[in-house]
Amino acid sequence: MKKMLLGICYLLLTHCLTAQISGKVTDAASSSPIASATVELSNGMSTLTAENGSFEFRKVKPGNYTLHVTSIGFQAVNQPVATGNTIAVKLERMNLFLQQVEIKSTRAGDKAPFTKNNLSKKDIEKLNLGQDLPFILNQTPSVIVNSDAGNGVGYTAIRIRGSDATRINVTLNGIPYNDAESQGTFFVDLPDFTSSVNSIQVQRGVGTSSNGGGAFGATINLSTNETNTTPYAEVNNTYGSFNTWKHTVKAGSGLINDHFTLDARISKVSSDGFIDRASSSLKSFYLSGAYINKNTSVRVNVFSGNEKTYQAWNGIPEAKLRGSKTDLENHYNNNIGSLYFTPQDSSNLFSSDPRKYNYFTYANQTDNYQQDHYQLFINHDFNGRLAFNTAFFLTRGKGYYEEYKPAIAYGDYGLNSPVFGADTISATDLVQQQWLDNYFYGQVFSVQYKDGISQLIVGGGWNRYDGKHYGNVTWSQFGGIPTDYQWYRNDAYKTDVNAYAKYQLQLTSRLQGFVDLQYRRVLYDIGGFKDNPTLQLHNTWNFFNPKVGLSYSNNNYQVYGSYSQGNKEPNRDDFEAGMNQQPKSEKLHDFELGAEKKTSEYNWGVTLYYMMYKDQLVLTGKINDVGSYTRTNVPDSYRMGIELQGGMRFTSWLNAAGNITFSKNQIKNFTEYYDDYDNGGQKAVPHGNTDIAFSPAVIASGMLNFIPCNNVEISLPAKYAGRQYLDNTSDNKRSLDPYYVQDARLSYTLRKAFFKEITFIGQVNNVFNKKYEPNGYTYSYQYGGAVTTENFYFPMAGTNFMFGLNVKL
Repeated sequence: MKKMLLGICYLLLTHCLTAQISGKVTDAASSSPIASATVELSNGMSTLTAENGSFEFRKVKPGNYTLHVTSIGFQAVNQPVATGNTIAVKLERMNLFLQQVEIKSTRAGDKAPFTKNNLSKKDIEKLNLGQDLPFILNQTPSVIVNSDAGNGVGYTAIRIRGSDATRINVTLNGIPYNDAESQGTFFVDLPDFTSSVNSIQVQRGVGTSSNGGGAFGATINLSTNETNTTPYAEVNNTYGSFNTWKHTVKAGSGLINDHFTLDARISKVSSDGFIDRASSSLKSFYLSGAYINKNTSVRVNVFSGNEKTYQAWNGIPEAKLRGSKTDLENHYNNNIGSLYFTPQDSSNLFSSDPRKYNYFTYANQTDNYQQDHYQLFINHDFNGRLAFNTAFFLTRGKGYYEEYKPAIAYGDYGLNSPVFGADTISATDLVQQQWLDNYFYGQVFSVQYKDGISQLIVGGGWNRYDGKHYGNVTWSQFGGIPTDYQWYRNDAYKTDVNAYAKYQLQLTSRLQGFVDLQYRRVLYDIGGFKDNPTLQLHNTWNFFNPKVGLSYSNNNYQVYGSYSQGNKEPNRDDFEAGMNQQPKSEKLHDFELGAEKKTSEYNWGVTLYYMMYKDQLVLTGKINDVGSYTRTNVPDSYRMGIELQGGMRFTSWLNAAGNITFSKNQIKNFTEYYDDYDNGGQKAVPHGNTDIAFSPAVIASGMLNFIPCNNVEISLPAKYAGRQYLDNTSDNKRSLDPYYVQDARLSYTLRKAFFKEITFIGQVNNVFNKKYEPNGYTYSYQYGGAVTTENFYFPMAGTNFMFGLNVKL
């Protein structure tokens, strides 16, 4: 027993014995300090240099290490160092223009007075096991993610501060990515794009002016345009539950003849999904070539994604998920003939696992889409103070989703009922394809001027969307439909022009001011809808989006405050409401107040925000002219909250990070509508002040990292989300239960053993097998004198695993 106690004491003592490493990074030619250089220690610790070039690592286990120091425009350095020493690192300047100028136009700088989080290439690599981009961002503040297939592969979605993807501005190297009409972001169209991403910035709130549609809740900026000056090659493979595979091969030439670089990637991701038949077959490639000299760089990016996913869009009815067999039988018998319950569906409905049930059983009930991206960047630095960049882009998208439709009336497709002898057939089973065929192209640009105390950026851009919507019938049970019959075709055109000016001024040595003024003009022509082909619309909006703020920095502290205004046009579906129910644009006033401190040992941050909406578009239950549920402007609503985040390095082998958001999200004087099947029409129910749907009052993430020995890391990420309401009535019977999910990850890295680096990663998701649903929908109706509510849910998988093998050659 004594030996055991002595052994434990020895282990604790050796872990507590820590030292420090400090130093300074300077320009080898001028001896001037280099600020914001990245300094990485071979034990996994990393930091950025301060304004005077200094850095420090505390609580380091005594021993010998290697420092890896990088900074844009300088050659990377690997330098041995021992604990207790102060080291001088000199970086040799590259006579090349390596800076990613487009980043300055779309991202908030370190001292900008806006709420943001940055993920580095190293952060992304740790998390990238094949799940879609939203799951890479799951640990960032105020984020909720979900997946139709239940395991993060295929169709996924993200909400930030309760705002869905239609309100989150996404750019790829400064190029707009949001769909021009739906305004959503479909990351399934770019499978494994994160394997080519070098950095991500997530801005919460309106944030800085960006290209494309105005941010109305958050911004996600993705950058791939890093210049890799040394050759590299990687092979990444993942296997996981539900027959999930990811295969990625990527390579880069490094600098060729001191001026040229070439980077390439090819990926394949596939999964059966947790939900029945929710399979995914995803393919993509990325190719980037650049020419670089002292003052100019030219880069061409070509990348593409192809996806084929089995549809799991309808979710699981509550009676199936939570009810008894009797409940399900009653529910089924009362709803035969509805969208979700047909006689053909009975065996699937009653036999499948309640948490894996998928309404669709047709073999080719799939979504098929390909998206090709072409980007050309030209950057030029005139004299160290004045720089210019521009980019031209084309995004080509084409694809369809195929559906089996039972008992559909011929008249719904503009056809006469066929007659066979004495029999008239009024309805038939059929297979249809609904197509999207579009081009999205344009240009962005900016001119940047900086001197000792100020920086001015003037920029803007234009883009044009040419889209075709059409539907074909490919098969029918009884015939009577011409071959490849096209029952609708609607064209749409959208033009977006914007201009902005950003000015930053160093008011004092510690106080910085920021002003950002943007003008945006949008023209949107809609040539009819599938169910309302005669509704022709021509819309024009002129938006002015100002932003102002102050930032104070001193001794690793930063305090900031800002006001931003955002304006947003409705999306395509909102306009199908009919000429008498046309929606208005939305306006957002965003107030942010934050404070943070960052050191090599710990960091913390706190943000207070108040987002005041005017005419926000929300679902009220109201139906449009063709019987579909439509979003309606509500005069007044708001989101307010506090975001807390922090991290601590307790010892060289233990660190932790976490964040938590407390918020209140309300609509003032909300009115609900539901269908009255007894009397026809709809009934209105006033509710007073209610909670905004899908906006939990509490969202939290946490991470514990253990480094028991060199090259081994154990991570325990966790996620909590409070109750989410499925609609805006604050009714607990129409809500998603709170959930806590715990994951675990183990990584082991071998360096310079056969290959440059081999990393083994094992990850267990949902360790405690929590049954939870982060997404769903609801609707209500009156029938037989009673009001019935139908809830549908999208469950996530229970305990599942992923195993990755990454080899750097």
